[in-house]
Amino acid sequence: MNAPAEHPLAPSVLAATRPPTAPAGRGPLRLIAVILSLAACWLASDLLVPVMLAMLLALLANPLVTRLNRLWIPRWLGAMVVVLGGLALSVWLAGLLVAPATEWIKQAPTELRQLAPKLKSLTRQVEQANKAAASLVTAAGAAPAASNVAADAEKPRAPNVWSLLANTPRMVASVLAVVLLAFFFLVYGQSLQRHAIARLAGAEQKKLTVDILRTIESDLSRYVLTITVINIALGLVLTFGLYWLGLDMSDALLWGTLAAVLNFVPYVGPLTGVIALALVGVVAFDQPVQMLVPPALYLGLHVLESQFLTPVILGRRMAISPLVLLLWLMLWGFLWGIAGLLLAVPMLASAKIFAERVDGWQSWAKVIE
Repeated sequence: MNAPAEHPLAPSVLAATRPPTAPAGRGPLRLIAVILSLAACWLASDLLVPVMLAMLLALLANPLVTRLNRLWIPRWLGAMVVVLGGLALSVWLAGLLVAPATEWIKQAPTELRQLAPKLKSLTRQVEQANKAAASLVTAAGAAPAASNVAADAEKPRAPNVWSLLANTPRMVASVLAVVLLAFFFLVYGQSLQRHAIARLAGAEQKKLTVDILRTIESDLSRYVLTITVINIALGLVLTFGLYWLGLDMSDALLWGTLAAVLNFVPYVGPLTGVIALALVGVVAFDQPVQMLVPPALYLGLHVLESQFLTPVILGRRMAISPLVLLLWLMLWGFLWGIAGLLLAVPMLASAKIFAERVDGWQSWAKVIE
């Protein structure tokens, strides 16, 4: 007796042609893993932030140390020269800025109280409306309360110096930790990479890892060094512009340096710089046109840098979606504060480089770009 013929769509054939499905529950587990990782980053911020800053500084200084090593200078000596040179330059610049910064902090309460009269001189119609409202309040018998409020507003409030002094040892310890870690990353980082790569299983995996690490180092070094040079030029132009407007050279250097540092943080930094320079213009000058020149100058320099200069120099290699970058800045600014804002762009650029070279992750690289 012949066996019955198998149906063309037998269960075995259907099973072979059915697309593979992801294991049940994998999506929620990944979401939980991401949430736990972010929570760990927030809880361990005091440990992770110095390590990440030191890794970034070592990554930027490694090409210079490597070139010194090719000139028969021992790696530990080249790393020491680079680290101590950068530290000395930072201390020298901070020494130049301490005096004007301290003077601005001392005069801040007095200068801020002068904002209202200057703004009232610029908005006469609003002032007249306020006088009309004040006359109505006086007619209603509420003048004593208004005078009390004005008297309270005139009282200067001393800055909380104790909290600043209490946080100084912790700040110094964090800076020293970053400097020491950067030095040891420069000296032993390459050896650690070689030993870690040697433990990988296949030759293809080793080659891919080496390619990712070299690309991250070269691209990030080029990006950050280029942005640093551009921001230094922006700060110098702004410094001489403010000096030409009438500010003292020390004050102009203070605000030029602050603007250059803020320009490292996309979107948030330039917006903060424009607001700060708007206050400087109102406090330092009396004429309406002069008040508007400092923020307008910084805004014009930032637009020139971000829309023309940086894209021409860097091209599309470090292109990142503005929406993704803004969300990324909000995330790491919430988790790590100012340090997170400074580290956000290098971390996102590294993630993009990783996604471009790993199979199955290319779609995420397109999302980032």
